[in-house]
Amino acid sequence: MLKDYFSIAFGNLTKRFLRTSLTMIGIFIGVAAVVALVSLGQGMQEAINAQFATVGTDKIIIQGASAGFGPPGQNTAGNVGKHDLQIVKNTQGVMRAAGRLLKQSTVDYAKETQTIFTASLPETQEERNLVIEANNLKIAQGRMLKQGEKKHILVGNNLWTKTGRFPKKIELGTKLKINSINFEVAGLLEKIGSGRDDMIIMNEEDMREMLAQPEQYSALFAQTIQGEEPSKVADKITRSLRRDRHQKEGFEDFTVQTSENLIASVNTIIGVVQAVFAGIAAISLLVGGIGIMNTMYTSVLERTKDIGVMKAIGARNKDIFMLFLIESGLLGMSGGTVGIITGAGMSKIVEILASETIGSLLKATFPWQLIAGTLTFTFIIGAVSGIMPARQASKMQPAEALRYD
Repeated sequence: MLKDYFSIAFGNLTKRFLRTSLTMIGIFIGVAAVVALVSLGQGMQEAINAQFATVGTDKIIIQGASAGFGPPGQNTAGNVGKHDLQIVKNTQGVMRAAGRLLKQSTVDYAKETQTIFTASLPETQEERNLVIEANNLKIAQGRMLKQGEKKHILVGNNLWTKTGRFPKKIELGTKLKINSINFEVAGLLEKIGSGRDDMIIMNEEDMREMLAQPEQYSALFAQTIQGEEPSKVADKITRSLRRDRHQKEGFEDFTVQTSENLIASVNTIIGVVQAVFAGIAAISLLVGGIGIMNTMYTSVLERTKDIGVMKAIGARNKDIFMLFLIESGLLGMSGGTVGIITGAGMSKIVEILASETIGSLLKATFPWQLIAGTLTFTFIIGAVSGIMPARQASKMQPAEALRYD
């Protein structure tokens, strides 16, 4: 019996194809927006989590920050330096630690000037190994920088491939002028992702000289001993730095975060953005639902005689109600199907365009839960919108319906 309901309802929709198509617009615009945003957000989450997975959950990041409200002169932005790095290394539970300088610099090459992110590689081998492993640095051409090597650099993948940012391709031995200082390319890096493919790496001593920063770091990185809980080690580091700086809890001018903290923060931000856009798109679904209700009311009026005939040959109120309810549900689900296809196409286009600019960070993924959930939701929206028209149709008296003109 249920199969018959769906068969008749589907036939009625195809007979009124133009009206059905126009009604679906209100549904599919909202669905397309939701599918595109959720798929891109989901893809970005997976890409970011994958990047953190390569770094490892046993890493801790220490950076300077603005202190909380406190006495005058105590709420300025803090920084981290060589002294803090030694404290971190001496903290129980830390296996090794390193500091890095990270700064945007002016790069001149092939008569063009670009602002490019530059990063340092520590001087000691243990610290270098930590940075290389944590950032998954691999050489595609050339070699890794040597300890103590002067005026040589590594170039990120996006800067030397055909899609590079300069009119002339960067190759091994190419000379780049960074902040008015000449550097030679010693190695070209493989693709890493997460924005690090647009980076230039140099030895720490060169970068300190270039930036005139003899003591400070932009960030410190620590790796915990196997078996140690990163969050507990992070608390120990926080207490040690707070004690060294004579700062009270809540008024620190630094932050200590584990990889898990960063993943949770990123996922929360993406989730909030998705929820906001989904809420906006829900307005379109509401408008689409009203459109379905209006279409179904019109359909009831047009098919009054048909309803009278069905009732005259034995159709019950329940049969008429179910027929119109399923028809409105199918109308909503049809809009959902078109919306899914449109949204998937939109997100794939964004992914392709993004891959040319920011690399592989922005990907579109379509989990089956998203597809099934969207189809179910749009069917429910359509069915709920059709309840009142379906109820009106089911309450018609056969004699009155047959006399309707």
